[in-house]
Amino acid sequence: MPTPEKTAATGDSPVRVVVIEDEPTITRAIADRLTAEGWEVSTALDGPSGVRMVAEVRPDVVVLDVMLPGFDGLEVCRRIQADEPVPVLMLTARDDETDMLVGLGVGADDYMTKPFSMRELVARLKALLRRVRRAGAPAPTEAEKQEALEFGDLVIDRAGRRVMRAGEPAHLTPTEFDLLLCLASAPGTVLTREQLLADVWDWVDATGTRTVDSHVKALRRKLGADLVRTVHGVGYALEIPEDPEAGAAASGPSSGTAPDLSSMATPNLSTGDS
Repeated sequence: MPTPEKTAATGDSPVRVVVIEDEPTITRAIADRLTAEGWEVSTALDGPSGVRMVAEVRPDVVVLDVMLPGFDGLEVCRRIQADEPVPVLMLTARDDETDMLVGLGVGADDYMTKPFSMRELVARLKALLRRVRRAGAPAPTEAEKQEALEFGDLVIDRAGRRVMRAGEPAHLTPTEFDLLLCLASAPGTVLTREQLLADVWDWVDATGTRTVDSHVKALRRKLGADLVRTVHGVGYALEIPEDPEAGAAASGPSSGTAPDLSSMATPNLSTGDS
């Protein structure tokens, strides 16, 4: 049996997982596979019991089906994220981008369409846990706190993990922020889906996945359709947006004042959601 994965918080306990899925065969298969990884698995077969199970277990990650009796997985996700945010991987029987975007909007970190391989499921969950550990890394230095990326009217506060577009705050999930930051590290450069999956999700075996595509759609919905350029058959690139105030600033005296990010709420970085 593999050495049990450790939690980011304690470093000495097996990962706790809650699986909320109403099909007993799928539930049992997931539980058996994750137990073989050395993880502690609890299960629930409907929405209300799933919410109660998460409150009781306080898991490190949740595997959540969209279609559930009682109330659906989207409502479960809303409730558990409101209580105490936790990384969530959603499962859906429909390959519907609308479902995926709604799932992102209520706090899901990632999603998979049925049928799926157990190997891929484990890889996705491990990637979520690695991102939680990265979020718990040492606090940035004072110099890092002052450093922000500016692209036209887009401002990315890397240390505070906050984003503004045209002077307005944009509330991104941690996954969305990581994806934006990855694209912003090389503005104008096309990054392949495989590169983005490796850098953002720590997942290097991702043939056929639509995870990147759906998260890009979420970024466009929150920040504007002009922000990320699609290169069909290749990947995506960050387009440097125009600053509507640039012309006025160029014709008048420059104040040299940096954008005020201090009033923006900072996401809870120990989770996979905002």
